[in-house]
Amino acid sequence: MTRIKRGYIARRRRTKMRLFASSFRGAHSRLTRTITQQRIRALVSAHRDRDRKKRDFRRLWITRINAVIRGRGVFCSYSKFINSLYKKQLLLNRKILAQMAISNKNCLYTISNEILK
Repeated sequence: MTRIKRGYIARRRRTKMRLFASSFRGAHSRLTRTITQQRIRALVSAHRDRDRKKRDFRRLWITRINAVIRGRGVFCSYSKFINSLYKKQLLLNRKILAQMAISNKNCLYTISNEILK
């Protein structure tokens, strides 16, 4: 009976994992078992932090809007501003309001004055 050589599929899978972990330090980029563990850990962190990034940006937008509103003295708080926006049915999201707060404060002031009327 002749000797059967193993196929290339397992080697191809391990090579793909090594390419994923090539930037890791130490054994995390050299040993196959450690590479698989670190790969799982990296993907879990990436999945978790995608949601966290959305949270962080929302917090940043709220902080920027609140700073401009309190600096102007038009409203006493961010929550009253957003509540009055909803009552007047002005559908502006927080991202757009934060961009207005940075680049064009006068536009945000005119919106707040219209809400006061």
